[in-house]
Amino acid sequence: MIARMFPTPPIKHGLLIALATTALAFVSAGSQPRDGASAATSEPLRTLSAGVTPAAREAANSIFAERCAVCHGDDGGGAGPGAANLNPKPQDFRSRKWQKSMSDDQIAKIIVNGGSSVGLSASMAANPDLEGQPDVVAALVERVRKFGK
Repeated sequence: MIARMFPTPPIKHGLLIALATTALAFVSAGSQPRDGASAATSEPLRTLSAGVTPAAREAANSIFAERCAVCHGDDGGGAGPGAANLNPKPQDFRSRKWQKSMSDDQIAKIIVNGGSSVGLSASMAANPDLEGQPDVVAALVERVRKFGK
């Protein structure tokens, strides 16, 4: 069943289990989408941050400052100091349209495997050292999501 829910290879088994468990908890709780639409038409579930620890958030903040802000900027707007010579330009995480178009697992995959892993720019570097740290990846996804609010 999980293979049908996540047809692409999982980032890490622990992350996949956390996603599946949280999604099942959401469904079994009988929660409805905020706008009253059916589950099939609502925006993707954003549940990775449910089990993020303060230590994982601290590590994610450090990683974002060291690796991500160079291109995406401290404010997530895509205009960091390294963005000037990039084509295409880095993603503006503040874009609500982009936020709605991406699931947490897509963002996590991009963080770990790079932009080319999902057909986006190869300029978005992979972070393979984070593959064994699903809690830190979830905290990075959480941070990216906060720019869209």
